[in-house]
Parts: sequence; structure tokens; C-alpha cells
Amino acid sequence: MKAAVLREVRTPLQIEDVQISKPGPHEVLIRTAAAGVCHSDLHFIEGSYPHPLPAVLGHESAGVVEQVGSEVRTVKPGDHVITCLSAYCGHCEFCLTGHMSLCVSPDTKRDATDAPRLAQETGPMMQYLNLSSFAEQMLIHEHACVAIRPDMPLDRAALIGCGVLTGVCSVFHTAKVRPGETVAVIGCGGVGLAAINGAAIAGASRIIAIDMSRSKDNMARNFGATDFICASETDAVKEVLEMTKGGVDHSFEAVGLSKTAEQAFGMLKRGGDANIIGMIPIGQSVTVPGYAFLGEKKLQGSLMGSNHYPVDMPRLVDMYLAGMLKLDDMISRRIKLKEVNEAFEEMKGGQIARSVIVFDA
Repeated sequence: MKAAVLREVRTPLQIEDVQISKPGPHEVLIRTAAAGVCHSDLHFIEGSYPHPLPAVLGHESAGVVEQVGSEVRTVKPGDHVITCLSAYCGHCEFCLTGHMSLCVSPDTKRDATDAPRLAQETGPMMQYLNLSSFAEQMLIHEHACVAIRPDMPLDRAALIGCGVLTGVCSVFHTAKVRPGETVAVIGCGGVGLAAINGAAIAGASRIIAIDMSRSKDNMARNFGATDFICASETDAVKEVLEMTKGGVDHSFEAVGLSKTAEQAFGMLKRGGDANIIGMIPIGQSVTVPGYAFLGEKKLQGSLMGSNHYPVDMPRLVDMYLAGMLKLDDMISRRIKLKEVNEAFEEMKGGQIARSVIVFDA
């Protein structure tokens, strides 16, 4: 199969032939239909986060099941599925206490003594975030995908696999936004727009979108923002505090920088929570004033929106088909696998929401 391979950090991905194994007892072979080009992949390309190389990147995807292992009971050949990097074992402490997105059990991977899922003649190819979806096929654990209704367009379903799930579920699960509360979202890329959309669905009374680019104004409002602040033109924290007369109930940092994480905390009202959903590079620290904790302000992380994806993803599909979840406007471009490096260059410019790789049927 053809796949986009990262061989060295800070170098373009290479389209190469990669061998894929047959499904083991709890594994699923999927024909990839679409894969979103997510900013998280860029973090690994640029070396902000380490990963063994060479590796096939990609982690936001949807497709059709081709084969299943002997013990698989959750999906069957022909099912349309969305994948999720939050592969879970189902029996560890995190899974059994309802925190399946935190599962790190090795049971969802092959043993070191087993043949690798991906390989070339020169040796094993590393699987990225349990998925490696910049490829024509994926071989994954059965608990890294969920079946969805077949009338859902798979190019839009792919977005739910990471960016939409992360943004929307950080609102629903991590912050537990309630009707009438106020929200600020820093960063209007794919994840930030999903958080804005989620806040609107949750019934937030005021949703303040913040981005460095003035061009994101209309897009943010289309996803549900009531206000927009261009952070390159003004002090965003000061503006939020003045607009809300004291701060917001919930803020969401969707950029992945220590500075914006500190700003998210600074724009809270007493008792508010700042939710860090962006990937802050390793080595960066976040500093906040200690006295602020006396006002019961909270700074908290969110991994993939604290999701319960086998339940959340089908519900998000229903929300899209009911006209509540805005996925159509999130896709800026549909591209071929060979154009993946161009998509990352466009992403760096900050002018697009999402490019989606669409594989030929």
C-alpha cells in the first residue's frame, strides 16, 4: 500500500510502499477513505514531540472495514468506522473508572515478539498513535474504532476522529459547560472551531473567539461565536475581562503555547476553569499567579476531550446529520495523499481550518 512516511524530523513526508500485516485476534483491517491533516502531526514532524522513526503518520480518519480478527465482536466487514487514537483495553483502572481516554495499556498493541503491523523490506515501520492513517489501509486494535451509520459522509466523519472530538468533548466532558455560562476559545483552527461549536450546542450564552488572524472572524461566528477578538491587535485578556465584567466561566486554549495557556487562565472569573486542549511543546512551562487559586480558579488539561469515543462519536454523527455540528465548513481542501506536505505548509500559514486527504475508492 502507499503511505506517507516520516523518516527524519523537520523533513517532508515521503510517499512510499509499506507492507501491512493480516489482522490478529483483536485487530481490524480498514480501507482508509479519508484522513484529516491535523496540527498534532505537525508537532511530531517538527520534533516538538518525539516518536520512533521511521513512522507512517496520520491519526484523524474514517474508512470501511475489510477484515476482522477471530475475536473481534465490535465491528464486521463492510462497516463504516471512525478511528480514534484513544485505543483502550477495557480492563485497566482508567477504563474501569470511566476514564478510557487515559488508557495506556500495552494490550492494544502487538507484543515485541510478534511481527509488526507495518513493515518494509528494510525492517519494521513504526505505527503512529495506534493508527497511521496517512495510508491506503490501517491495521488497528478493535478498540481504536467505532462503527457509524452508513449515510454519514466519510470525509466529514474523519474530522470527528480527532479535532472535532477533542474540541467538542472538552466542552461536554472536561469543562462540563452548562446552559447560560460564558466561554472563551483561544485559537480558531480545527480544534478551536469545534470547541466553539460545542459551546454553542451546550447552550453557552456568550462565546468569545480569539485568534491572531482577523480573517478568522466570520468563520468563528459561523461556528457559534458571539464575539471575536483579534489578539494581534489588542490585549485579549484585558478585552475579555472588560467584555464580561470580570471574566468567563470556561476558557479553552487550542493553540498549544505556554503564553496562550497563561492567557486562558488570566481571563477567568472566580471559580472558572481554563482547559488546555492544545499540545504545548515539551520543555515549555506554564506560570500563573498563585493568589488566583484563592478564587478557586482551575487550570486543567484535557486529553482528546476526556472522551468516551464509542458513545461520543455516533452521537456526534447524529448531531451533524441533524444540522447541529458544523463539519462541512471545517474542510478547507480535499487533497490526494501526495499533496500532504503542501497541506502542512498551508497549516503553518494559519489561514485554513482543515485539509482532508481523500483516498480513491
